[in-house]
Amino acid sequence: MSFFNILTGIFQGLGVTAEVTFYGLLYAIPFALIAGVLQHFTRGFSRGVITAFIEFWRSSPIIVLLYAFYYSLPAFGVFLSGVTVGAMVLGLNIGGYGSQSVRAALQSLSKGQAEAGLALGLSRFDVLRLIELPQAISSMMPTFVNQAIQLVKGTALVSLLTLTDMTFRAKQISQLTYDPVKIYSALFLAYLIICYPITILGRRLERTKAKGARTNDI
Repeated sequence: MSFFNILTGIFQGLGVTAEVTFYGLLYAIPFALIAGVLQHFTRGFSRGVITAFIEFWRSSPIIVLLYAFYYSLPAFGVFLSGVTVGAMVLGLNIGGYGSQSVRAALQSLSKGQAEAGLALGLSRFDVLRLIELPQAISSMMPTFVNQAIQLVKGTALVSLLTLTDMTFRAKQISQLTYDPVKIYSALFLAYLIICYPITILGRRLERTKAKGARTNDI
């Protein structure tokens, strides 16, 4: 079996990989924003609860969570598809890391901006929505792009749930023709083809942000 045929066969699982990535982002982005904002503004017991929830998703092994949600929940009458479980676990894991970027970005902003907004009669929510979050999101974009790459690479784990993603397709091909060098070199190339353009996007965003910062300094 030629290298090209192996690569073509692996890309037959691209649809599942893309689906898990897309839905994973739908979990990751809102979770990162909401959890990061809440962790930044809350104090005491409330902040402890939010932090514990974030750390649960950040610190728990992804493989264990995949198995737990996919194989254990049916015992309680909850049935989730493999795509749903994969997207949720990977998305909330990445979102947990993203929430720390949100919190750090908000903390880095000058308090004078919030005070000026409040002095103009804006509510605290409006200050967050109109002044703080737009600046924080702008500074977080390169980090979010990098985390999107981590999400794409993490989709390889959903093959454990027998989803026919690219990694699962590589396993199927290896059962037909045992040629690990070709098969896993092709799998590596497949993920590289997907992730490298996203990496280029992240670098461009970083350069744009750096140029903007220099312009503001001038």
